[in-house]
Amino acid sequence: MLQQTQASRVEIKYPRFLKRFPSLASLARTNKATVVRAWRGMGHNNRAVRLQKLAQIVMREHGGRLPRTVEALDALPGIGTYTAHAIACFAFGQHVPAVDTNVRRILSRLYPKESKKLDEWEVARNVLPHRRAYDWNQALFDLGAQVCTQRNPKCGICPVNRYCPSAYKVAQDRKTIAKRERGRNGIPDRIYRGRAVEILRSLKNGKTITAARLGKYIKVNYTNRDKSWLYRLLQALERDGVVSLKNGSSTLHVSLAK
Repeated sequence: MLQQTQASRVEIKYPRFLKRFPSLASLARTNKATVVRAWRGMGHNNRAVRLQKLAQIVMREHGGRLPRTVEALDALPGIGTYTAHAIACFAFGQHVPAVDTNVRRILSRLYPKESKKLDEWEVARNVLPHRRAYDWNQALFDLGAQVCTQRNPKCGICPVNRYCPSAYKVAQDRKTIAKRERGRNGIPDRIYRGRAVEILRSLKNGKTITAARLGKYIKVNYTNRDKSWLYRLLQALERDGVVSLKNGSSTLHVSLAK
């Protein structure tokens, strides 16, 4: 839930979601539409689909318990390299590094030469202390979030500035150019996707809506010129496992995936 979502929103949604699905077993045996409805307000609905698929795999292949190793965790849907390491370290006490954006930045500044030759995970493994990996990783998270920030790093109060070859040398206030998102009429596609899923959530189980009608709900002044754009948007949601598309005699019908 915390991937690309503010903690304040997750703080409200997480206990409600756990109440609805108190175990991996309960999540695994429900259908996609129910999970997507329960995910309302979180955005990035493909995360809900991957989470349910993860639960089904864990129930089927791991006896209902999350595996403890990085390799096994990384093989599950929705869990990448960072998340696998974080779960292994913080949930199961494994002696492994956890490299997020903040940690990657710290390592590149503390070890610039090594970072040019090795990837960040190799550097992180090389500098990981022999003990207390949990505390080490948490300390790096805090250092990157509060002190060794991307812009205006606070080198003067950094506890490791004497060891850092980049101290006081990082360019200040470097402006980044945001990537332009695909969209329609100045509105990003992710907003339209969210609107579409919200409409589909309001439908009763088993009910569908035509693509043309859905287009009129989510976009002001929808016309046939928007049809190809809408179909691409819906096909992307179908690939994510969020919606189901069914061709009728003359139109496309849309519903939440089952």
